[in-house]
Amino acid sequence: MSAPAPVAVGLWTDGAEPQLIGGRHRVSGEIVFPMPQGDAAQHFDAVALSRTGTLWSWTSQDFRPKSPPYAGPEAFKPFLIGYVELPGQVIVETRIEGAALADLKIGMAMEMVLTEFAPGRSTFAFKPAGAGA
Repeated sequence: MSAPAPVAVGLWTDGAEPQLIGGRHRVSGEIVFPMPQGDAAQHFDAVALSRTGTLWSWTSQDFRPKSPPYAGPEAFKPFLIGYVELPGQVIVETRIEGAALADLKIGMAMEMVLTEFAPGRSTFAFKPAGAGA
């Protein structure tokens, strides 16, 4: 059985502990996520982002988003979404796994994981640090 295909190419590094790939602006040093594509990419250097951060804000997605751009399964299942601040880098919008809405607290430690969000499709997410898979 093969690994689920990433939702997009170039969002994270390969390996046992993947990291998101951001871009550092060559003049200002500002870090963005995801790494810019096309002509804009010439102004950025790829940088592996921290696998850990702190929860900045969150909400629950309780209805199926409009498609496109949503490409998840027809049988919609609510999920948590939030913003995680990667220290000294950038704030990333992300799915949140391994927690219930009532478990989340501003500033709690989070760590990156990969998750299968639809059959055969994977994306990145963050979960409370130290929580099970």
